Amino acid sequence: MTRISEIVLLGFGNLHGLQFLLFGIFLVIYVMTLMGNIVILTVISADCSLHTPMYFFLGHFSFLEISYTTTIEPIMLRTLLSAHVPISFLACACQFYFFASLVATECFFLTVMSYDRYIAICNPLHYSNIMDFWGCFQLAVASWLAGFLAPILLMILIFRLTFCSANEIDHFFCDLKPIMKLACTNTETAEMTSFICTSLFALGPFLLTLASYIHIICTILRIPSATGMQRAFSTCSSHLTVVSLYYGTLGIVYGFPSVPQYEGVLKSLSLLYTVFTPALNPIIYTLRNKDVKVALRKLIHYV
Repeated sequence: MTRISEIVLLGFGNLHGLQFLLFGIFLVIYVMTLMGNIVILTVISADCSLHTPMYFFLGHFSFLEISYTTTIEPIMLRTLLSAHVPISFLACACQFYFFASLVATECFFLTVMSYDRYIAICNPLHYSNIMDFWGCFQLAVASWLAGFLAPILLMILIFRLTFCSANEIDHFFCDLKPIMKLACTNTETAEMTSFICTSLFALGPFLLTLASYIHIICTILRIPSATGMQRAFSTCSSHLTVVSLYYGTLGIVYGFPSVPQYEGVLKSLSLLYTVFTPALNPIIYTLRNKDVKVALRKLIHYV
């Protein structure tokens, strides 16, 4: 039995003749994702009118999107230029850790942002006291810490498994299921831990976010004027759209049956939350947000 020292990512090697076209498309999407989130960070930093809790969390979320896509997409682009991309076993473990940490952190920040909208709409008189600078700072730090602590136990269990001579992953990054398929020892404990971690750090935040929006919608429906209802809903529509996209794509991919005949479909569906959803988020927050659009026009005019 030979222990592996490197992992080979097969990527999209079966798409003969389309790799260079896909490389160009995904490179453009990656650059657009980076530029869109950098623009949001710049606008929030430059415009004093956006120095509010909602945009404070949006700035963190944009930085998360930059980090998240940079963890995945550069290596994915390499797999489009080469049918076999070797990376060290340690690099594979690091990529999985940062990917899992950033996914968990995004879940926590989406929950925090929904809580911010819940306080603003359902308890507006106490908003300034609850969501002051110190409160926002604590929520942000807690989200980052919880996100990066969340996958540690799973990491220890997975990468202490025995990996034998097979070292090829039919994927474009080091994801959980493809890694565990390389193990030649029992993975039941790791799989159970994975289920528990997913329930705590993904399903838990989703249920809290869902509960916040149920209260928000009930409160909005009780507003007597149509104008008031529209104004209240407009303050959370962008975030609600992002939440739907994010959890919808994650649910599709990780709820999909993990059987050999669906591996190609699973790999293609993974593009939804690693490539397309991060590219759409800056568009949603700029095109559907009047404050950001006004601040962006002011910044362009000033430049």
